[in-house]
Amino acid sequence: MTYCVGMVLDKGLVLMSDTRTNSGVDNISVFRKMFTWQVPGERIITVMTAGNLATTQAVVSMLEERTKEPEDRDNILLKSPSMFKVATQIGRLLRATIAERQGANGPRGQGKFTASVIVAGQIKGMEPRLFMVYPEGNFIEASLDTPFFQIGETKYGRPIIIRGYDREMSLEDGVKLLMVSFDSTLKANLSVGLPLDLQVIARDTYEPKHEHRVNQDDPYFQAISSGWGDALKHAFHSLPDYSFYRGTGQD
Repeated sequence: MTYCVGMVLDKGLVLMSDTRTNSGVDNISVFRKMFTWQVPGERIITVMTAGNLATTQAVVSMLEERTKEPEDRDNILLKSPSMFKVATQIGRLLRATIAERQGANGPRGQGKFTASVIVAGQIKGMEPRLFMVYPEGNFIEASLDTPFFQIGETKYGRPIIIRGYDREMSLEDGVKLLMVSFDSTLKANLSVGLPLDLQVIARDTYEPKHEHRVNQDDPYFQAISSGWGDALKHAFHSLPDYSFYRGTGQD
């Protein structure tokens, strides 16, 4: 399992992914799930992946190979005229890759090669955009109503983002919010693990404003983890006490 989040703010995009993959409690590995391509001053595109590792690695490898031929019309990342076209082509590539692997594995292998992708970035002259691409190749775009996407193990970190998100928040606060979301997920599910990859893309810069790998001994993440735990305990104890005798007239 994995956990990846992409979030749209007025000031840009904040992205984070874990690196854990496992096929059992005793077979755990670290693999990067965030990949970036850019043309300085013109575009930046970041992809985050979740699902069957062989499938997602195949998709990323094919994307990478196509960038080595700058004039190739199939150069999805460097030649597409819009982020919408990028998401469309990545969706087709993902669907074709899954279909090929399922077909090669026979009927009994159906459903084993599922994967999903978050596509984020900005092309000059256009707005920063964020998409979630499904295994079937179709996708949805982030909006005012749905300003962030999660893939992988989503349920533990989602309530944090829903309660804390503000589109006008600073990029730094966006990072802090995702740190809390990931800490909550790490505490609840062993299939998501450190290190974490963080990327911040400021609007109209077409390059990462900030990139960081969060390791086990990262002082900021440790402060977030312990501080959030203490804050939750304080908030809990500050709530009104429950009484078994409510409404009975007894103390």
